[in-house]
Amino acid sequence: MVEKVLQFPKTKWTDIVNPTGDTVDELFSTHNFHELDRDAILEPNQTARVDTYENYLFVVLHFPKYDPKTKRYLTNEFNIFIAKDYLITVRYYASQSFDKLQNRLEKSEKKHLADELSSGTILYQIIDQMLDKAFRSLERFGKDLGQIEKSIFDSRKAISTSLIQEIMIKKRNIITLKHMIKPQIQAIKLLELRTKSMFSDTIEVYFENLDDKVQKIATDIELLQENIESIEGTLKTIFDLETNSTIKYLTIFSAFMLPLTLITSFFGMNIEHVPFSDALVYGLILGTTLGLFLILGVLRYFRKI
Repeated sequence: MVEKVLQFPKTKWTDIVNPTGDTVDELFSTHNFHELDRDAILEPNQTARVDTYENYLFVVLHFPKYDPKTKRYLTNEFNIFIAKDYLITVRYYASQSFDKLQNRLEKSEKKHLADELSSGTILYQIIDQMLDKAFRSLERFGKDLGQIEKSIFDSRKAISTSLIQEIMIKKRNIITLKHMIKPQIQAIKLLELRTKSMFSDTIEVYFENLDDKVQKIATDIELLQENIESIEGTLKTIFDLETNSTIKYLTIFSAFMLPLTLITSFFGMNIEHVPFSDALVYGLILGTTLGLFLILGVLRYFRKI
């Protein structure tokens, strides 16, 4: 558990990373938060929401965190308590973006530039920083899809199992991102209204910017999902063409073997008075001739189709 406190003239920001149960209990006993909010902190992957109380707001937001080991996007949940004189953030993953923001605010405090910072403006900077990180993640995601497209249409390379696995991972990740961001559109809009009533009309402009950003992220995710579905459809078409080509050659081979099978079955019948059964040479000549005619007929048929 890591806890960092930044004190400003108008507010105090407490950031808690990976809290224990005792830490949460102490937090709630100090600030007298609602007990339902405690359950929300201890139970991961809550739905994005904004709960309004008499003296504070409780906000749950989710942002993507990439795990290079599994190549998956994890849900980085932020539980936020905001009032006029304090801001408390509770999260379970470390974040370089968060560290950079805290360092920047600490420098502004030392330079006496933090007089105008309020809980609302700090919250805006937190969400803005995480949304910018999401934009960068989507940009890398798009570049990866472009590389996959290049690999598929490169005729000199065979489509490998690893490429198919990569496509499936991307498809799973884009669905995860969609389920993560889509509920937050309404949450950001509601947060814009609540912060306006808690602070002042001037902060509304900032949260309108956040609303535009999350809408843009949701649109980009939809486009990336369409792109990866298009790639998947192209891959299926390529596999269908390869399968049809294989079946075609197997059919031609079977057609070549059919006349020979017919002739050997005819002369191999265990009955008397089969034509040319007593004259081996004539039987071979007749069988070979019939076989050639049947093969030529099959070839002519396949050329027509």
